[in-house]
Amino acid sequence: MKKKIVILGSTGSVGKNTFKLILKDKKNFEIKLLSANKNISSLLKQAKIFKVKHLIINDKTKYLLAKKKFKNLDIKFYNSFKVIDHLFNKKEIDYSMVSISGINGLTPSIKLIKYSKNIAIVNKESLICGWELINKQLKKNKTNFYPIDSEHYSIFSLIDNSSNIKIEKIYITASGGPFLNYKLSDLKRASLIKALKHPNWKMGKKITIDSSTLMNKVFEVIEAKNIFDLKYKDIIVLSHPKSYVHAIVKFNNGISKFLLHDADMKIPIHNSLYWGQNKPYKSKQINFDVINNLNFKTIDGKKFPLINIIKNLPQKNSLYETALITINDYFVDKFLNKKIDYLSLVNSVYEYSNLRMFTKFKKFPVNTVSDVYKTKRFVNFQLSKLGV
Repeated sequence: MKKKIVILGSTGSVGKNTFKLILKDKKNFEIKLLSANKNISSLLKQAKIFKVKHLIINDKTKYLLAKKKFKNLDIKFYNSFKVIDHLFNKKEIDYSMVSISGINGLTPSIKLIKYSKNIAIVNKESLICGWELINKQLKKNKTNFYPIDSEHYSIFSLIDNSSNIKIEKIYITASGGPFLNYKLSDLKRASLIKALKHPNWKMGKKITIDSSTLMNKVFEVIEAKNIFDLKYKDIIVLSHPKSYVHAIVKFNNGISKFLLHDADMKIPIHNSLYWGQNKPYKSKQINFDVINNLNFKTIDGKKFPLINIIKNLPQKNSLYETALITINDYFVDKFLNKKIDYLSLVNSVYEYSNLRMFTKFKKFPVNTVSDVYKTKRFVNFQLSKLGV
């Protein structure tokens, strides 16, 4: 019997990689639903290959265009994730991939859990802002969860079958992005073009900028704390320019483990798709030149000040994480649109994330999805009101 698949964000980087892996084993998969933001042409190409009947297009204009232009196709177009509740029965989907970006990915992430036997979530905003809501649904519906970010997938794999062994420390690695070897004074010349040239990974613009400022590592630390139920003091970020080792786990039995693989998101995606099946994946030979020069170092908090935000994060999940993501999104968008320079981006995120009007959210727990969306709107309104 074919595995039934859902891919939300199928035209993005992770979505495309998921689709490619499934395509290689097409006889064993049936895609029930795909979604995209605006990329109609790529979405339709994917739909035609697997004869997908249901497509969600988030952008209203693109949705209306597709609905009119392709009305003769045997495909139903939707403009809302609410349709998920009408398409599937409980636990009908074998594997769901949620690779859409932004806080708005929280609702579909939670919705799909009910209908999925296995779910992989790459939407870091969901895992950061709404983990307690997600985890509650995972437990309620007995749905298997797979983190797909290379760091978290590494940790997930390393602690498998280690439930009786206590974790002492987790080390998450960072390539350091394009500015790792820059001097502090050189960052004045850090342009948008240079910031978008990640040395190892091919990613979307937003996450590539976050990697250059190391804000992405702040978010990954929050995710690791949430997913693996850790304390912030037990999570350490190290620079590792080659992106070959993605995480190290130190256990209380004297053993430490690390997992290595090439900077290729298809590897964690493949292993989550075929978890427990020992499905071979053709990869490169082990790079012993890199292993002989792993070059782990602590992060320079003066050159990468955003990494210092970790020190002030609340241990209990709160609405502050939503505020933090919204502040970062706001200024990254300004940088991508060339309205501010690189140092202004970094300084603004650090400064505004420490303002009392936003740090007060550390006291407020995440009770509902609505709480998250309201906080996002409040923060955006305040930032625009401040005229920044």
